[in-house]
Amino acid sequence: MSAAVTVFDVGGTHIRQAWWLPGGELRARTSRPSPSFRRFPRADVAELRAMMVKDLCDAVPKTPGAVAGVSFGAALDHRSGLVYASAPLWGEHSKPYDLRAALTARRRDVDWHIVNDVTAALLHAAAHPGRGAHRKILLATVSSGIACRVIDRRRGLIPVDSSGLQGEIGHLPAHAELAGRPLEATCDCGKPGHLAAYSSGPGIARAAGVLKEREPSRWSHSRLGALTAGGLGFEEALRGALDERDALAGELLDAVTAPVADVLRTALCLDPEIDEAILTGGVVHGLGDHYRRALLTSLARQGLYLTSEHTPDWWERRITVTAPGEADGLVGAGIATRAGVTVAGVSASSGAAA
Repeated sequence: MSAAVTVFDVGGTHIRQAWWLPGGELRARTSRPSPSFRRFPRADVAELRAMMVKDLCDAVPKTPGAVAGVSFGAALDHRSGLVYASAPLWGEHSKPYDLRAALTARRRDVDWHIVNDVTAALLHAAAHPGRGAHRKILLATVSSGIACRVIDRRRGLIPVDSSGLQGEIGHLPAHAELAGRPLEATCDCGKPGHLAAYSSGPGIARAAGVLKEREPSRWSHSRLGALTAGGLGFEEALRGALDERDALAGELLDAVTAPVADVLRTALCLDPEIDEAILTGGVVHGLGDHYRRALLTSLARQGLYLTSEHTPDWWERRITVTAPGEADGLVGAGIATRAGVTVAGVSASSGAAA
């Protein structure tokens, strides 16, 4: 492959786009809002999907041999590109959708390659030279949705199950407590008590609303309450309050990261070959070191049986929080156009050498 590839990273909030060059460089980055159910609340899912397909197809230049790589924020079959569901984009709707067929029908001149956005981010992160000796790497994204992937670098594969899936942790049952009481919330997929209901970007905002209702006096006297009352957006207000060491903001962050820590603890307990667990996504990037510290605090509070006792820095050496651009779905979408897809899973042998 010698020509530049048009790459997309489609999330519940934004569609990012760029040119990916064979050497891994990105050029001409752009970003625009995604056609999601939150942005167009009166549109049905068929209309939202049609808007998405039109947007992507119109954005690929009409050149001979055009190739497009799509990092897509949805649970999908990595063997075929069939999309099962995307709560951040389409809410509760879960009727399978052949995205590749829809894109090809509109632009038959384009060679379309589709992977899940977490898979794409992992392909980029795993390509870093400093991770060349790792056996396995887990990457979890915490954004408008939550999911993770694990790559086995020795086999060069991201294994998938019989449905072409892996790591849809955002829809695992979870438990969270806030202000001394259980937190109850419904996921964007329509089911109650999922991890994403508490710990995704929208989930954290919902939890903040519950905290404000349960502790009105503490909220009004906190920096988080003052910043939001002053008109600052919630994400920025939370980061600002944490920067100022606001106790209420810290309590909120501890509550919503604890369920994520539970999943990581279980994953690393069951598979000790995971040499690094990488956290990425809009929530992680927005909160930075605050997010990592909250995770490590929870993991230290209730660690791995005996391992935490015999190796006190075990978590510290394995938990990484990325900065923007270090696990980029745009780069991963480009790598995927070269790596391709196998029936056993996403082949990452080409990407690992990038």
